[in-house]
Amino acid sequence: MDSIIFDLDGTLWDSSETVLVAWNEILNNDDKIEKELTREDFKATMGLQMHEIEKILFPDIEEKYRTQLSNKCCEAERVLLEQKGGQLYEQLEEVLESLSQKYKLFIVSNCQEGYIEAFYKYHQLETHFLDYENPGRTGLSKGENIKLIIERNQLKSPVYVGDTLGDQQAAEVAGIPFVYASYGFGEVEEYDYIIHSLRDLQTIF
Repeated sequence: MDSIIFDLDGTLWDSSETVLVAWNEILNNDDKIEKELTREDFKATMGLQMHEIEKILFPDIEEKYRTQLSNKCCEAERVLLEQKGGQLYEQLEEVLESLSQKYKLFIVSNCQEGYIEAFYKYHQLETHFLDYENPGRTGLSKGENIKLIIERNQLKSPVYVGDTLGDQQAAEVAGIPFVYASYGFGEVEEYDYIIHSLRDLQTIF
């Protein structure tokens, strides 16, 4: 193994509290919306791309307006995450520091452009990662974005670490082993490795 590609939400951090504040602020100022989102609402959308999230959160809103609304929410989210960050999982920085001494580290997340950058900016973790990708920049699926990272960085034997069924399927599409982060948001039955905390990566690898 020469590299580890990470999912972000539910794997490296939990940003839901900050994201909730940002989205609800936009919704509260929209005369067409009579809804306040909850943590459970977001949990149901973890691992999905934005066009899928929109349909789940706002099923009764006309598609064009729904997209405009989610774009506003995502921009407010990006700004607030840069200011307040999210909740890093226990000992993340220590684990990344250790792993980066032996492996090339990357992030592939189903997020909008600017989200991973906000994670880097607030928590000052960019130095541990060599590259990242998301559908906000490429328009591609998570599996295709993993392939893109592999090709772009000439990786020989990577693994993908994630917490949802979508992550497992993406690793399968990319043809690489999947490490299931069981402490995250999803439930996955098929995996090559399982970790119950980030520190387990140091034991396995």
